[in-house]
Amino acid sequence: MRARLSRLQAFREQGVEVIVIDGGSTDGSQELAGPLVDKLLVSGRGRALQMNTGAESAQGEWLVFLHLDTELPELALSVLRQATADATCSWGWFDVEMENRAWPFRMIAACMNARARVTRVCTGDQTLFVQRSLFSAVGGFPAIPLMEDVAISKLLRSRARPAVLDSRVRTSSRRWEKHGILRTILLMWRLRLLYFLGVEPERLLRRYYPHQGPEQASSGRGKS
Repeated sequence: MRARLSRLQAFREQGVEVIVIDGGSTDGSQELAGPLVDKLLVSGRGRALQMNTGAESAQGEWLVFLHLDTELPELALSVLRQATADATCSWGWFDVEMENRAWPFRMIAACMNARARVTRVCTGDQTLFVQRSLFSAVGGFPAIPLMEDVAISKLLRSRARPAVLDSRVRTSSRRWEKHGILRTILLMWRLRLLYFLGVEPERLLRRYYPHQGPEQASSGRGKS
């Protein structure tokens, strides 16, 4: 965590407000994060709740939702400022790349980016940015324990066309490495299909975290 937050200090120096939302961790994360952020808030568990909590507390006109295991590119701020200076831009995301640069992971990232552009639905790893007024208009992230990124993308795309930034965020490839590439791909496809067919997100959460209880599965930290 310290390394991730340290990389955001250059953005803070340029006036970016960094907020960390802790979902009730007990590993000392709050003590580590405190000196490196503008606000450290504690919320109930669940990414949607945590990100909505951060958005409510944020002061800026634009909100950027950065997951803890994702890293912004060095020129992210200038890229964002250029994109959001366009009056037609009200939301969007970055293309993504994996920390593991082996060719299978490059292919995974390329497919993620292509799918997002075609469907206009981004994943949390791609770092959603959205104008506060539009975020408020759609009611923020729907209060569901999984697929909140898909759900809000569908709400936002019904209001405006997204901007997709070629500048890439880099996200962890840990899950793919731990559980296997093919197995993880099949799991993700299955979850998205089941969600499309109307299966409740609570049931999908148990499939995504089969060896954890509901409390563990919905825990985590978010930044905005």
